[in-house]
Amino acid sequence: MASSPKIFAIAGSCVLALYVGFIVVEKTHAATELKADTEAGAIQNVAVVTPKQSPEKVALTLPGTIDAWYQAPIYPQVSGYVKMWYKDYGAHVKAGDALAEINAPALDAQYAQAKADLDSVMAKYHLATVTAERWRAMGRSQSVSGQSVSVSNANEQSAHAEVDAAQRNVDHFEALEKFKTIVAPFDGVVTARNINVGDYVNNGGGGLNSTGGASELFTVADVQKLRLFVSVPETFSYVLQPDLTATISVPQYRGRTFEAHYLTTSRGFDPTTRTAVAEFTLENKDEVLWPGTFASAALKSHNEDAHLYEIPTSALVFEEKGMQVAVVDENSRVHYRNVTVGRMADTSTEIQNGISPTDRIISNPPADVLEGDKVNVVEGQRGYNQSGYGKDQ
Repeated sequence: MASSPKIFAIAGSCVLALYVGFIVVEKTHAATELKADTEAGAIQNVAVVTPKQSPEKVALTLPGTIDAWYQAPIYPQVSGYVKMWYKDYGAHVKAGDALAEINAPALDAQYAQAKADLDSVMAKYHLATVTAERWRAMGRSQSVSGQSVSVSNANEQSAHAEVDAAQRNVDHFEALEKFKTIVAPFDGVVTARNINVGDYVNNGGGGLNSTGGASELFTVADVQKLRLFVSVPETFSYVLQPDLTATISVPQYRGRTFEAHYLTTSRGFDPTTRTAVAEFTLENKDEVLWPGTFASAALKSHNEDAHLYEIPTSALVFEEKGMQVAVVDENSRVHYRNVTVGRMADTSTEIQNGISPTDRIISNPPADVLEGDKVNVVEGQRGYNQSGYGKDQ
């Protein structure tokens, strides 16, 4: 029985050793799992895309403004008070139709004075003519000197010149009298009326606005035909060809489109916006479209660079070496590759060289992904697919 304590001691030591060993193994396993989890967590998830062939047709939608074919702000040429206006907003007018009438008593007085002055100088001219004829008769009979006859002839010519000057003054005020009636310059629609009966208007301008400038009395616009102005980015300026058409949509007519035809372009780019103004013509016989309307112009033309490939604009990385893309190889390693960029749009960019159609390109590279890093390729998010890249155009 003396050996029983020794046996128990040995058994206890074995149990303790087994327990310690179990603890060590568990901690080692936990450390291994933690290391594996940490390493797995360090691998970033990325979405990739493959380059898309540029479409045969390039399509883009640009904002534009619809203007009247002709539009004339009408200012008064005489000062006075508005006696009456005859055409209101939206009125259809013909060339020469009276729009308003101005009461100008000061002008009337000047006109009357000019006619009275003409009558006065006409009387003087008639007297000078009779006198000169008498002196010429006496000169022929040698009754007076030749000098006296010359003076008489000069007086007649001077009186005739005064008559001409007075007549021109009368013609001037007669022309101004006609301006008391404001008329339409061409067939069209009254799009603005800025006067009321009794308003005082100035020669060359209507009432003064808040900035001190003179406002027009009326605005008349020819809306049977319209002009559409669109600012085209320089990267797409090549689409501006004589046969180009634009499909127009406006906010007030949902689901309805109109066709506009290319007319001309500014042939110069605005250095601040890098756009050129293109002008289109738009038939509007039913006058459903109004000047000043915002329009969306959908342009479609042959793509000169259909042989190139496109990638999302978000895939581009700006580095000191130039423009790059992040490509994932067959081992899920990242490699940055230099590319040459062509035309850039909001959602996609043409790449002239540096990629192949089978490349897996990170659609939106994280800033902390470095050359050679391992990544985990995942499906692209739905929100990215809605950006417009890769859709049929």
